[in-house]
Order: sequence, then C-alpha cells, then structure tokens
Amino acid sequence: MTTVPAFANCHSHVFHRALRGRVTGADSFWSWRDQMYQLAGVLDPDLLFELARATYAEMNLAGIRSVGEFHYVHHQPTGKPYDEPNAMGEALIAAAREADIRITLLDTCYLAAGFGKAPEGVQKRFSDGDSDAWATRVESLATKYADEDDVVIGAAIHSVRAVPRSQLRTVAVALPEAPLHVHVSEQPMENAECIAATGLTPVALLAEAGVLSPRTTAVHATHLTTDDIAMLGTARSYVCFCPTTEAELADGIGPSVALRDAGARLTLGSDSNTVIDMFAEARAVEMHERLSTGERGSWTADQLWLAATTTGHESLGFVVPDTIDIADTIRTAGADELLWAATAADVEGDPTDVAELLESAIDACWSRV
Repeated sequence: MTTVPAFANCHSHVFHRALRGRVTGADSFWSWRDQMYQLAGVLDPDLLFELARATYAEMNLAGIRSVGEFHYVHHQPTGKPYDEPNAMGEALIAAAREADIRITLLDTCYLAAGFGKAPEGVQKRFSDGDSDAWATRVESLATKYADEDDVVIGAAIHSVRAVPRSQLRTVAVALPEAPLHVHVSEQPMENAECIAATGLTPVALLAEAGVLSPRTTAVHATHLTTDDIAMLGTARSYVCFCPTTEAELADGIGPSVALRDAGARLTLGSDSNTVIDMFAEARAVEMHERLSTGERGSWTADQLWLAATTTGHESLGFVVPDTIDIADTIRTAGADELLWAATAADVEGDPTDVAELLESAIDACWSRV
C-alpha cells in the first residue's frame, strides 16, 4: 500500500454530474449551457442533496477530501426565496458531511444574464436581486458555520457578465477573510462582451473593483492578455485550472506556465464533474502545455502534486488533511512517480453503494426534465 497527500477539488458544480454521458446535442459552450440550465431548473433542496451526496461520495472514493462548491442555484424556479433562504446551500453542506468530505461553499452572486441584461428563465433562481441582498443572505450563513472545522463559507462572483460593474466591490468585501472565487475569461466571447461594455478585459475590470488579492481564485483564466497575466501574478492570486472540463467544453488551453512564472498559484478542479480524477486533472495541465507549446517538462510532478493538494486546500481555507491509500495494482506497479501512472480507481474504497446512489439521483433528475 502506498500513501499520497489527499486531494483538494477547488472548483465543482456538483449538479453538472447528472450531465455526464448524456447526449446534449451541444456544439459549443453556449449551447451546452442551455442544456445545463434545463437541469438546473428541476432541482429542489431534496434532489440537490441526493445528487450532491452521491457525487461527493464519488469524490471521496477518488481521494478528494476538500471540495470548493461554486454554488449559484439559490432560490425556487420563480426566483422566490425558499422559506429558509439558504435551503439549497444547506443541502450541499449536509451532503458533504454525509459523504465525509470538507466543503467550502462558495456562495455565488449571480445578478444578470449579461452586460445590461436582466436574469432570464432559470437564471431568476440564481439571483438575489442585488449584491446587498446577496451579502445579507450569505453573511447569515457564514455566521452560522464560523466555528466549524469541516465547513467554510466563501464568496464567489459568477463572472463579470453576471455581476454589474458597480456591484463587484460589494461581493469582494462581504466576507473579507474568506476565499473569493470568480470565473474569469473562460470563453473569448466573454472577453469581447466585457471589452465592448466596459473598455476593459475581465481581469482588468476585477482589478479595478479591488477583487484581486491573495485570497482570490480566478477559475479557468484561459483567454488572457499579457497584462492580465501580470495582474493576477502581482496579486498573488490563485488560478484554478479544470483541464478535463475545459477540454470537454472546448474552452481552450490556459497559459499555466506564464501565470506560474508571473506569481499566480495553481490549483485544480473537476468543474462539471465529467471526470472526477485529480490525477487526470494534474497530468492534463502538463499534457495540455505540451500540446500548446510543443515542449515537454514545463511542470514537474512535485509542482503538480502541490497544486492538487497543499495549495488547493489552502485556497479553500483548509489545512492539509491526512494522506490517502493507493492500491498497489497493475496501474501503479513499477512507476517511478505515481502522479504519471495512477488514477482515481487506484484509491482504496468500495464503489458499489456510491454507484447505486448516483444512478438513483441522476434518474430522478432526468425524470423531471
């Protein structure tokens, strides 16, 4: 038996797990998003709990001990709050606890369908109306869990498209000591719309609002300018790459080496949970860099282990937990460095019950669509 550090999954949309293996007919990120919204529209606290419990249990089997849940499905389908305003967030916390995994609930502010556009359709259940109302709701949740060891309440800006320029600062200061995450430049169209509306790139707009700092994580950070990279590095921000999702959604390959060299700190996430395997995410950072540059060895195994473990846990507000056990199987036998050979299947655990939980929860989701 071999032991390795336990993983941190720094960016998850847990309900996306129900999309794995489904034929969506989507030919781009934007048409895929339409299909994802259909799923978001049918969730309620009970169903979200069932799906999250099963998915977090799958993460546990893969050696993940901390998850950053980027949570924005807050309210009823009409946009009306539940009687318990944080019912959906509470469902995620309860699910993580049952699956024995620590959770940083990144309560996400999502107020607009785009620059100058009111929320549309299912987006109405994402919105609190304005950033002050969002802050009031999330502050009550943060107070409740302030002394818990297995729960951190963090803040998130969904994107510069979803939070108006004048309200970015409110989100940034709402929980001044907590992790702060934001989707950044995942798609070229996001950049083009931001520049057209504000004259700034998304990174520059976030910098203007005081969002960038050492507690900030820029998720994806795929389509960046040289100045964007310098700003993230100077701020000592984290950058969370999600290579399996970025490939699955045809997002592109981000400038991981340039960001590292500028001073940003790499973390990793499973994002849409099409794949839950932090070995695969870590390897893909190096492999994508090889495809992009034609050069090998830009990332060492030690650097990638750090991103997948210590740096990831720290970005979520946790200390590094105990190690996990890796089975001595044909997949790892003879390898000099396990990062290049092992998979989630090598982590010790019994997947039988988890598979049954997943099947039941996912079937329930699609029965409603």
